[in-house]
Amino acid sequence: TMYHGLPENLYTYREKPGTYLAFLGRISPEKRVDAAIEIAKHTGMELKIAAKVDKVDREYFTEVIRPVLDHPLVEYVGEIGEAEKDEFLGNAYALLFPIDWPEPFGLVMIEAMACGTPIIACRRGSVSEVMQEGVTGFICDSVEEAVRSVERIPSLSRKECRQIFEKRFTVRQMAQGYLAIYHRLLRRTVRFAA
Repeated sequence: TMYHGLPENLYTYREKPGTYLAFLGRISPEKRVDAAIEIAKHTGMELKIAAKVDKVDREYFTEVIRPVLDHPLVEYVGEIGEAEKDEFLGNAYALLFPIDWPEPFGLVMIEAMACGTPIIACRRGSVSEVMQEGVTGFICDSVEEAVRSVERIPSLSRKECRQIFEKRFTVRQMAQGYLAIYHRLLRRTVRFAA
């Protein structure tokens, strides 16, 4: 498996954590922004939600999410562009990624790591492949466990989150990985052709 990569300097490493939890992505049932809101309420920390609402999810947003956005700890920022992600993720205390579907990768996780921001995610899809439990964040099986994990964030090193990004998820790493795969395939092809 070859993982996605990002340009090494696209995101700025920030040593000091911010004071809010971040949710970045789409508002849809499988992304579980409702769980992120519950986590924030239970911890008493502010949650900033930067998310788009696709046409297919407008009814879900209107009926399920909009009513719970009216809480003093919740700020719905709306959709943000690529240029705004660096500040949004880098200034967060942690990224909440409470997905409820077999996420194929989760680009936002490596964007957060690039900023040095740890992640609290549900054990679904690629989460356990992308994250390193207890190093780049915490992998949880429930909202209650995620709440407890928020309290454990200070035990993690933001610098180590950035280092893991640099070691595993840069464009350079991705390109080198693809080249290695192509070379292996070419050697196999040559061997079979002979």
